[in-house]
Amino acid sequence: MRILAIGDIVGEKAVEELSNELPKIIKENGIDFTIANGENTDNGNGITKEIFDKMLSFGVDVITMGNHTWGNEEIYDFIDNPRIIRPANITKGMPGKGYTILEKENTKILIINLIGRRFMEGVYYSDNPFSTVQEILQETENDIKIKMIDFHAAWTGEKFTMGYFLDGKVSAVYGTHTHVQTADEIIMPNGTGFITDIGMTGPCLSDLGCEVENSIQRYLKDKPAKDVISNNKIMINGCIFNIDKDTGKTIEIKRLHID
Repeated sequence: MRILAIGDIVGEKAVEELSNELPKIIKENGIDFTIANGENTDNGNGITKEIFDKMLSFGVDVITMGNHTWGNEEIYDFIDNPRIIRPANITKGMPGKGYTILEKENTKILIINLIGRRFMEGVYYSDNPFSTVQEILQETENDIKIKMIDFHAAWTGEKFTMGYFLDGKVSAVYGTHTHVQTADEIIMPNGTGFITDIGMTGPCLSDLGCEVENSIQRYLKDKPAKDVISNNKIMINGCIFNIDKDTGKTIEIKRLHID
């Protein structure tokens, strides 16, 4: 089974570009299932019901989130939908869930969303992502072979350690959050596909999707500057995992970059 993971989608222009390009990407690459990180879709901070519905309509099967999960309060109206998940290890009692099980082509797929602890200031979480994912894997059905982890984290070492920790236990661990695609895709010794960060689907020549000139003032003058989403051309970043349905192991991993 060929699974496409799409990196942090920044802004509604990026959503629109993906709506135009994703059907072609799916067809050309023989994609069977698509996961997209949508925490930045609403002007860089959160997601709306309209954007959620639109993403599902043009080919996204499940949406993962991150530290901007609650950026738009509309999410409370649809956070219990099985096709959107938020980090599993955030503060207990928050609505929604950290994993979902969906079926495609008579194959069950477990998708888990986690958030890192290192350099993630202001994130509401209570649990250790390592022990949390361990608990989820223990409580979910044993017959599920394909298991995908979106680890929304800043620290590269934390991401790699998670990949190593889950090697042979899940199909793939991929990083989101830093918005910069890394060139370290690998199949771990026991068959788990790993990449530190799958990158951003958002404006080229930007500060993580925001206007660079605006951001320069923050760094140059040490003064607060509100982020403004760039209007530059959109690039699409992600990663394709070819997974053996019988073993759940990744047999091929390939970065996707379109600009």
